[in-house]
Amino acid sequence: MSTWGTRRIIDLLRGLTRVYHRRKYGALARQMGRPGISPDGRRGFIIIQIDGLAYDHLLVAMEAGHLPYLNRMVSEGRLALTPWNSGLPSTTPAVQAAIMFGNREDVPGFRWYEKERGLAVVTKRPDQVQALQARLKENRVGILIGGSSYVNMFDGDADLALFTLSAFHPQRFFESVRGAGLLLLFLFSPLRLLQVLRRTVAGYLRALGWRLTALLRRSVFKPYDLLSPLMATAINTLFTEVQTFGVILDIYRCVPSIYTNYNTYDEVAHQVGPTHRAAFAALRDIDRHIRQIDRTRQRHRDREYDLYILSDHGNTPSVPLSWEIGQSLGHFIAAQLGEKTSLDEVFGRPGYALAKARYLVDEMRGLEQQVPPTVRRVLCALRHYVDRRVPTDPEAEGYDLERREDVVVRVSGPLAHVYFNVAPRRLDLIEVGFLYPHLLDRLMQTDAIGLVVGRVGERTMALGPGGAARSSPGGRRRSPPPIPSLPTGSRSGWPGRSTGWSGSPTLATSS
Repeated sequence: MSTWGTRRIIDLLRGLTRVYHRRKYGALARQMGRPGISPDGRRGFIIIQIDGLAYDHLLVAMEAGHLPYLNRMVSEGRLALTPWNSGLPSTTPAVQAAIMFGNREDVPGFRWYEKERGLAVVTKRPDQVQALQARLKENRVGILIGGSSYVNMFDGDADLALFTLSAFHPQRFFESVRGAGLLLLFLFSPLRLLQVLRRTVAGYLRALGWRLTALLRRSVFKPYDLLSPLMATAINTLFTEVQTFGVILDIYRCVPSIYTNYNTYDEVAHQVGPTHRAAFAALRDIDRHIRQIDRTRQRHRDREYDLYILSDHGNTPSVPLSWEIGQSLGHFIAAQLGEKTSLDEVFGRPGYALAKARYLVDEMRGLEQQVPPTVRRVLCALRHYVDRRVPTDPEAEGYDLERREDVVVRVSGPLAHVYFNVAPRRLDLIEVGFLYPHLLDRLMQTDAIGLVVGRVGERTMALGPGGAARSSPGGRRRSPPPIPSLPTGSRSGWPGRSTGWSGSPTLATSS
């Protein structure tokens, strides 16, 4: 057969494939009550966020073959790769606030404490994230107007916000499904069911392996906890499948703006480290979803899309401070201030595992109203099973406004915020040194603590073993001797250290 004839056959097959997928996803969108949007000639954009991936760790993963599709896009010149400065704090709430609304004012981390109101804020509580977004977007317009948001902190004014904490009117993915057809297609088709089961089993076996190592050496994992990793793996697998399915559906609907966040790598990296093989296994799975989205973007061209693949921050290898000094940061500070010091301390990894589980329970509750009685009974039993095994999140409870502790500590991974309730305002480092003369010295003399950061007037001051550095709105100044460049993982349990300082986040763009 001639080359010309071969090309014609290939073009014909591609055309038939495009027609098939357009009809298939168009029918699905109508069945879900989400009709198509007429293309207006403007280019759309798709933002894919790989939560927690530093630029250096990206290069390591690509070189080791854990991101084959991303690597191919870069090598073929279809993707431009560059590090970018996400600013401080380099945490998901601050970075997404800046991207979506151009405003990150007063977003100091994942957890913090507002002294004026005596309010503990944690950005996995929907009510608090909603209030935070309302403040951030005053007189501003989000970048996702008319678009979709999946598994994000903020919705960016998207018309459709699924698994997004700030959504004032949370929407269920299957809330408009008529009958069980779409549910059966999505979850119970043989191919999709096998894919979900295979990835769930593989992830569960990896999690069991981590717990076996906890029998031999110190670990954050509980060696005899065998059921919770199965549920966590199943939930993560379902979430990634649903959000990818939603993005593909949006491309066929010609939605102008799409922002989806894959946070499985970040969840694993917080547990075992950013370059652990388990973290890289999560990256390989994300790479597969990126391939699906990009191929759909190229195949369906009713609206042209620019593709942005970015990360919000990196991860610094660290271990709990209590492993190094035998007590938490809060108890260490309280011990320096005296026996009568009262303490309010909360610590944990930044993450959304419990929020995902609650979303899944709510999704199943919505599905029960859309399916036949037999399927409804199965879903109801499954929902109750999951609901009983999702632990209560103590941070989701209301905060007692009458409670006033002397010292409040909020720890997220290796980054901690410390508040002294001697005044209802933020204290300068000079004031802290005056009120507690030996505290700063003791903090800096502790090898497991890398940096102590605070404000001195309008400037930010960082104190460390090698000296001090200060910055101002007009630029950056250093006091000799300068702080040496921060190492990766050579110190552990640094409560003053941002999780993004192990390397700049990643930004990749493609047209």
